[in-house]
Amino acid sequence: MDFGEMVRALRRGWWMPALGLLLGGLAAAAITLMTTAVYTSHTQLFVSTTDSSSTAEVFQGNQFAEKRIASYAELLTSQELAARVVADLGLDLTPGELVSRIDAAPVSGTVVLDVGVTDPSPEQAQRIARTVADEFVTAVEELETPAGALTSPVKVTVFGAADLPGSPSAPQPVLNLAVGLVIGVGVGAATAVVRARLDRSVKDPDEVADLAGAPIIGVVLRDDALEDDHRIDPQSSGRSAEAYRHLQTNLQFLDVDTPPRVLMVSSAMPSEGKTTVAVNLALSLADAGKRVALIEADLRRPRVISYLGLVDGAGLTNVLTGQAQVEEVEQPYGKDGALVVVGAGPTAPNPAQLLASGAMRALLEELRAGHDYVILDAPPLLPVADATGLAVLVDGVLLSVRHGNTTKEQVQRTRATLDRVGARTIGAVLNIVPVRDDISSAYGYDREYAAQPASSAG
Repeated sequence: MDFGEMVRALRRGWWMPALGLLLGGLAAAAITLMTTAVYTSHTQLFVSTTDSSSTAEVFQGNQFAEKRIASYAELLTSQELAARVVADLGLDLTPGELVSRIDAAPVSGTVVLDVGVTDPSPEQAQRIARTVADEFVTAVEELETPAGALTSPVKVTVFGAADLPGSPSAPQPVLNLAVGLVIGVGVGAATAVVRARLDRSVKDPDEVADLAGAPIIGVVLRDDALEDDHRIDPQSSGRSAEAYRHLQTNLQFLDVDTPPRVLMVSSAMPSEGKTTVAVNLALSLADAGKRVALIEADLRRPRVISYLGLVDGAGLTNVLTGQAQVEEVEQPYGKDGALVVVGAGPTAPNPAQLLASGAMRALLEELRAGHDYVILDAPPLLPVADATGLAVLVDGVLLSVRHGNTTKEQVQRTRATLDRVGARTIGAVLNIVPVRDDISSAYGYDREYAAQPASSAG
């Protein structure tokens, strides 16, 4: 996944970082509220040597102290020293619990030790820090005094007296919130990128064209009205109507010398909008002055007649079985009669055989002679074999690919299915694209260009 793909993934999944930001902030606030406030008292200890009467001895003494300083830091957090402090103050703590509250570290390049003691009570933290310093001075004197000597060559001085903390050292609400927000955004962004990486559905027009082996000749945005009614008003200036006008225009110029006139509209799987594409493509072509025949060739789940509000009854199966002529079952749609519709007719027990039959070939030739375009709404190609045999009888196949639903593998298998029988895929329609998707702005579909009065036009 390159940088551009990551950016697109974050744009499409923008709500994940936003949700992560919210959850991270809430988690930080909850942790802050549930954490007991503690205070830290600080003190500093200076380590030196006592037998330093000359400059050389002072230098050697400092080197000696620097080498010992790490050991002294360990001594400050030892169980033995903690036990002495517990005994001195009568604390209700074990030496191990007290050790966990003491932090000691040498200041780099110096002979100074920083000591911090944490406790829920600021006064108690100060008392413990003061006692730790006193006990440490005594312990060093005991450890460093040679046998038979009265004084220790090492001297520890309390350089900074234990302070009384005025504010809690933890929790830190601002820091916690900042960390929570950063982690939340990071996790959300990572989730969006990983989700896009694992998502096998197609969303990019160029990718669809590459997988299908045919150009994208139409992009249709999601339209609630179209999902309910399934048909456009060809005279409308809305996005959906304009999208289908683009589709019918692109279709007419696919091959100027031998334009495809008998078209099968299909998809890889059900629920990818193929019937809606077939119906509205036919309406757009008829509105452009073309004579169009729309055939309901999906004999298993016919939808065209119901979408157009026509009468269900005799139809394609009657014609293919020799029970009727096409003129007897076709129904005109619209005022000018430019569009005629042939319904599926009664349910057939052998739809695949009927659609690939010689009778179907003869019917298509008959309709070709009397119409500029013949549009067939065919079954999906992968679940059933009905459309595969029909695909070789038409001039070309138009695939409806549903944005974010159809997978890459399904498009590839559909292409392979059509290639095996020698069918021609003339183009694809990327269907039901979210209005907020990048494709919308890239194709200019995020703006309407309705007519305005002459005085305000420009």
